[in-house]
Amino acid sequence: MYRLLIVEDDRGIADAIERQAIMWELEVRSVRNFRRVMAEFAEFDPHIVLLDISLPFFNGYHWCGEMRKVSKVPILFISSASDNMNIVMAMNMGADDFIVKPFDQSVLMAKIQAMLRRAYDFGASAPVLEHRGALLNTGDQSLVYQDRKIPLTKNEFRILLVLMENRGKVVSREKLMERLWETDSFVDENTLSVNVNRLRRKLDAAGLSDYITTKFGVGYAVLDS
Repeated sequence: MYRLLIVEDDRGIADAIERQAIMWELEVRSVRNFRRVMAEFAEFDPHIVLLDISLPFFNGYHWCGEMRKVSKVPILFISSASDNMNIVMAMNMGADDFIVKPFDQSVLMAKIQAMLRRAYDFGASAPVLEHRGALLNTGDQSLVYQDRKIPLTKNEFRILLVLMENRGKVVSREKLMERLWETDSFVDENTLSVNVNRLRRKLDAAGLSDYITTKFGVGYAVLDS
């Protein structure tokens, strides 16, 4: 089932789209906390995003730009700001289409279905994981934090991926070594420690201090607090 994320602060419009989308057998989530748009984007991992321009705190152009840093997911702007400048700006920010309010729900659903067909004939988009504002893109194996893209080695990416997949839980050193063995590198206890320490230095330099917690004698974790 395809997942639709609605970023629209008019609850009447958002609820109407949600009801219609469910009838079209889409899984739907509407953003409620407009300070956490990227966190909800990462948690829900949508196949398509509907995005209004006028939103609380940051506008739709901002969030479109943030999404484009980590994903190629189709983005459809929905807005009453229908002048050419807004349409051009939306497209330049990375939008795939623009539909003007008020719109017919059946036309909107037809556009969504067409965009899904075009986008996913060639496979689904790679998921994005989020923790403490850092976004891990499993497609290009990079980390984005505060507009900075942090390149990771293959081993660093695998360590962070396992920890973020198990956020809030301690991951044993043995489990991490099993995942690192999937690479072409020889991995022992010392190799794991070297990679974790190198990853920590990168995270610290990017402003993510104490991102990885050590549970002595057990393993490592990324914790919610």
